[in-house]
Amino acid sequence: MATSFVPKMLTNLFLVLVLATATFLAKASDLKETKLSMYLQDISDVGNPNVTVIPVAGIAGKAWTVTQFGTIFVTDDYITETADPKSPGVGRAQGMYVTAGLNGLNSHVMISIVFTNKEYNGSTIQIQGISQQFVPGTEVAVVAGTGKFRFARGFATFETYFVDIPTQYSVIRFNVTVQHH
Repeated sequence: MATSFVPKMLTNLFLVLVLATATFLAKASDLKETKLSMYLQDISDVGNPNVTVIPVAGIAGKAWTVTQFGTIFVTDDYITETADPKSPGVGRAQGMYVTAGLNGLNSHVMISIVFTNKEYNGSTIQIQGISQQFVPGTEVAVVAGTGKFRFARGFATFETYFVDIPTQYSVIRFNVTVQHH
């Protein structure tokens, strides 16, 4: 009697798993896809009163630079619609970067894109991943979102659009492709 019960139980369990998968796939098709292109206005000169990126911690006795393993930077970059810093604002890129590669070439990025523009005001997109420094473009993951980007997932690319080394000012083009409810 117990032997006939086990196959029946396994059949029922399999049926429940198939129904759960079908329900999940049906809900997944309800996702919207949004593509955004924005520009981060990055000022890293700590002598500038408008600085937006600063090192806050690092290895004792070592210079706190972008290539020094273990250096932690905090950022609050202004985001604009175009590369022009006077173009309409979209929001802020707030978070941390940690130089995570022993060779100084990789940075672990944890950023919240906090929207302040009319269309997405109050919504956020959460970015995380390894960003290769000193390469023309790099890709990181969109791991979450809030507001209009609730349950977001996707990817974002960063590419250096403009750099002025003497003033430590740069403009980073930031493209996001995100799926959300």
